[in-house]
Amino acid sequence: MGGRSKDSRRYDIVYDPLPSQKLFHDSEARFKGFSGPVGSGKSQALCQEAIRLAYLNPGRLGLIGAPTYPMLRDATLTALTETLETNRIPFEYNKAENVMVFPEMRSKVVFRSLDDFEKLRGTNLAWFGVDELTYTAEEAWLRLEGRLRDPRAARLCGFAVWTPKGFDWVYRKFIREPVDGYEVVQARPFENRFVLDKIPDYYERLKRSYDGRFFAQEVLGEYLNVSAGRVYESFDRERNVRPMELDRSRPLMWALDFNVDPMCSVVVQKAGNELRVVDEIVLRRASTIEACEEFRSRYPSHPGRLVIYGDATGARQQSSGTNDYRIIEKFFVGAGYAKPDYRVPPSNPSVRDRVALMNAKLKSAMEESELYLDPRCKETIRDLEEVMYKPDSMVIDKDKDPKRTHLSDALGYLVWQECRGKTPFGERGERLM
Repeated sequence: MGGRSKDSRRYDIVYDPLPSQKLFHDSEARFKGFSGPVGSGKSQALCQEAIRLAYLNPGRLGLIGAPTYPMLRDATLTALTETLETNRIPFEYNKAENVMVFPEMRSKVVFRSLDDFEKLRGTNLAWFGVDELTYTAEEAWLRLEGRLRDPRAARLCGFAVWTPKGFDWVYRKFIREPVDGYEVVQARPFENRFVLDKIPDYYERLKRSYDGRFFAQEVLGEYLNVSAGRVYESFDRERNVRPMELDRSRPLMWALDFNVDPMCSVVVQKAGNELRVVDEIVLRRASTIEACEEFRSRYPSHPGRLVIYGDATGARQQSSGTNDYRIIEKFFVGAGYAKPDYRVPPSNPSVRDRVALMNAKLKSAMEESELYLDPRCKETIRDLEEVMYKPDSMVIDKDKDPKRTHLSDALGYLVWQECRGKTPFGERGERLM
């Protein structure tokens, strides 16, 4: 599609598709998909296919959807707008209605979040496209299928792009058991020369940042059941457990999970890139104040500063008019400690990203480990060994054993705050061709 595109009429589309992208655009299937790892050009394929179909269907209506409104606004719409502006293709966008118009062809595109799929009933469509389909419910795709029925459309087509996410409904529908009218193109890893030209060590960086299974899925584009079995599958006692002494010259990093029974927390120190879990505190039917008192009894004096980590929900106001972090701050000031530092996110990271980062620190795809636990941390070790996913889901099973998940959650929030800037998850914020 380099040079003057037959579908763009008067416009020279600046687009030199990769081999997999070209196969995707050339497909005449009614429903087609582009499955690829990070950096494989999925976003550009989505944008170019949407522009193509808008011009093939003059005066007709298309739809572009994403799993959530923030993703639609910040990623999908932004990528399409940048592509249109780069190629000087005129368009008008009504932010209030989330509708884009191409004046030359009188084609319209509506932008919709797919998390409330019941709202997708109604108007006939000539075409639709979905970004990151594997994070969308199958019911949303079925609703869109049912709306692909404009009798005046020149080219009826529903398409989607996605990163593999195990043996989910997308895998079953497009790859394992495809029906007539369905076709998928699976992009190859390392195919994107544009990424490698700009960032030659792009894939090596990811290999150091991802654990083995996550690297295979996100970077190699393989279909794996990464949600099966153990959540922290990279953890190994032989590798990640070793005796450690408290270093009084380094800060104490205290991460809490504000569960009442048990009230759990871990004490960590950092040495270079290593995170060392030196202690754990597990209290039955305890309050935040009681957790603070136990911490003070174990560490009555420490020359280094104290840094607090935890769940963002701990910052929510309680019926007493305060919150967990204010309780902690008031306690330590009254106990004669220096005022602690707080590293608490405004909102919690996704479970998927937090778990992936934990696994990468336990053992990366390069076989490197940067997260270790002292043998005294028996309950945290049990968490890392025993916490499981619910069958066929990315949902952590918190029902099987009420004592499990709390320590690994607390540690996960600390790891996220300390290491997230070094590890890119999913597609880059900067859209690559």
